[in-house]
Amino acid sequence: MGLRRKAREYVLQLLFQQDFSQQKTLLNETFRLYRPAAKLIKDFADLLVEGVTQHISEIDSLIQKHAEHWSLERIALVDRNILRIAIFELLYLDDIPARVTLNEAIEIAKRYGDESSSAFINGILDKILSEEGRLLTKKVEVQKSLNANQGA
Repeated sequence: MGLRRKAREYVLQLLFQQDFSQQKTLLNETFRLYRPAAKLIKDFADLLVEGVTQHISEIDSLIQKHAEHWSLERIALVDRNILRIAIFELLYLDDIPARVTLNEAIEIAKRYGDESSSAFINGILDKILSEEGRLLTKKVEVQKSLNANQGA
């Protein structure tokens, strides 16, 4: 398992704990005490936690907009936080290809979610990529990747 995958899982656990406990202050520091990790994992995890936290309103609005017939509160905590991480990556981390973000979110959902989580997350992320104009470049990148895989 790659370092970034470990960081994403670390962040998922932290965000889940924040949502579950409704506690935000000092949780990251406390979490780190009990979940030691390599510096590269912590650095990427910090970037994700700070980014998701800073842009939570925008990210949650996108989830709500594209999760038809689902209120944010009805979405399982695990699924909601996987979506938050992936949407932050899509919107703000240009160096990570969209295909990587999608694959990582789906794989993490398979590991931590229920049997329908990966399909649910894939559907929402696909809609966001398809319908959000600011992600046009990443949408084109995904299409090229899919076309290349079909031709192989």
